[in-house]
Amino acid sequence: MRIVDSLSRRSLRATLIIGLVLATGSLSAAREAQPTTTKPTCAADNGGITLPAGFCATVFADNIGHARHLVVAPNGVVYVNTWSGRYYGNDTPPAGGFLVGLLDSTGDGRADVKLRFGDSVQTGSGGGTGITLYRGGLFAEVDDRIVRYALPATGIVPTEAPTVIVSGLPLTGDHPMHPFAIDARGALYVNSGSATNACQVQNRMPRSPGHQPCTETETRAGIWRYDANRTAQRFSPAERFVTGIRNAGGIAVDSMGIGIYATQHGRDQLAENWPALYKPEQGANLPAEELVRLERGADYGWPECYFDDTQQKLVQAPEYGGDGGKAVGVCAQRRSPVAVFPAHWAPNDLVLYYGDQFPVRYRAGAFIAFHGSWNRAPFPQGGYNVVFQPFADGKPTGKYEVFADGFAGAVKEPGRAAHRPAGLAVGPDGALYVADDAHGRIWRIIYTGTVAATRGAPASAPSERAEASAPAAPAERVGPPEGIHPDAGANAAGLPTPNGATAAMVALGDRLYHGNTCVGCHGSNAEGTPLGSDLTKGKWLWGDGSLAAISRTITQGVANPKEHTGVMPPMGGAQLSPSDVSALAAYIKALNH
Repeated sequence: MRIVDSLSRRSLRATLIIGLVLATGSLSAAREAQPTTTKPTCAADNGGITLPAGFCATVFADNIGHARHLVVAPNGVVYVNTWSGRYYGNDTPPAGGFLVGLLDSTGDGRADVKLRFGDSVQTGSGGGTGITLYRGGLFAEVDDRIVRYALPATGIVPTEAPTVIVSGLPLTGDHPMHPFAIDARGALYVNSGSATNACQVQNRMPRSPGHQPCTETETRAGIWRYDANRTAQRFSPAERFVTGIRNAGGIAVDSMGIGIYATQHGRDQLAENWPALYKPEQGANLPAEELVRLERGADYGWPECYFDDTQQKLVQAPEYGGDGGKAVGVCAQRRSPVAVFPAHWAPNDLVLYYGDQFPVRYRAGAFIAFHGSWNRAPFPQGGYNVVFQPFADGKPTGKYEVFADGFAGAVKEPGRAAHRPAGLAVGPDGALYVADDAHGRIWRIIYTGTVAATRGAPASAPSERAEASAPAAPAERVGPPEGIHPDAGANAAGLPTPNGATAAMVALGDRLYHGNTCVGCHGSNAEGTPLGSDLTKGKWLWGDGSLAAISRTITQGVANPKEHTGVMPPMGGAQLSPSDVSALAAYIKALNH
């Protein structure tokens, strides 16, 4: 038997296509060689996610770095921007540039060509979030700049150096990312997220008042507008388009090319910083995440206001004279959102759907990628999904529905989630792409049912407020138990007892750790997240690892983290007695043995 006979024609053809692309960079050559009758297939488990009936997914690409936003060119090439640095624990990204070009040359819904380009760690870069296409150019955020690559007509990867469109974007503080969008007239809308949580004199510290005035908003917490057709523009206060948006994770342009929408990350730590005004349950469920329509000169409220979705209005923040949700004050003159979502879900991208592959009711609606919460701790975390928000006559209408879920896997926590949605894009064929920045996976979602026959109403959204008051389901793990149930420290007897402590102290420390906000930043297994350090490795950043030093750090808090993004208020924002602090120190010490 000839060797050729043992290979499928499809395998030979795929090999030829990959060879053509890698050898010449020519997308047109690949298109000429690819089969025209291949029908996309889906993974049996949809790549680990759940979808509505009639939808299915493939893992389009995997392990490409911390994938943030993405865009699909008319020829089907998917371009992804990836990020690195302190936001991801300064881990080692894949070799090559932070920008990735992905091509499915065989038509099976999976990228078989992956080419990296652009700046890299070797050139001193940390990558970025924003990316889009405009007039034959690929625009991408890289560090403090937005640059434009000219895309060759027959290639995948740009062959020329990029041109700088805007430079000098702020990179300090809590939100150094710069998502952006370009409208039909070439207006470039750029997010400059806030440097702080609520413009406090001491960021994220208990009872710290807000700056009067909040001068941070001169260069942060808003959307700036530039010209995508001009080069060498510099960021400055003069180009601010709107203000009062704490962090716009996603920005999208409507089908007319002029209506601009953005998501807003609501502020954190109402209960931790203001325990006299808010109960822990209120901190987990306030404030709402927002979808806003951008209008030049509008003020959307941050930092003086937040949106209370139980009252359906903006109310004064405690840093600016708020009394726990009753006072409105200046917030009556601020611009309200056009749709709201559960607290702390973290909306990281937004795309308006104008494809014709999905059922009719999805058209002109919004898909939003929720990165997932940490500030709902010690109550169950939420988000880690993609939701659909219906639109009618260009405006959000009705309740959102969870469209795709299961990204996090068994545990919804920042440090333990399998995947975290961070980017969305619609392909020229109407497929929806979802990017994950935890492990660099890209899903391609398609509809396989009959489009004309599926015009039903959206499913009702789950009640996050009801879920938030229920105990967390235990996850399979080794070590101290997870959850906020009364006997959470029962298994702590399996830990060693440090010198100077007792087994009862370790058990109490376990219960306190998992019953308070510690798990939000350090994780239920105490192995750390991008927000908080690993407490199990014996690496002591603020002392010598003694019980006294650990107790001192817990009591004083960490106002200026050395290696992580999460500020820790004194006592972790919890109400702890001296004996509670000693017990927590004993538990943390025990974890290191």
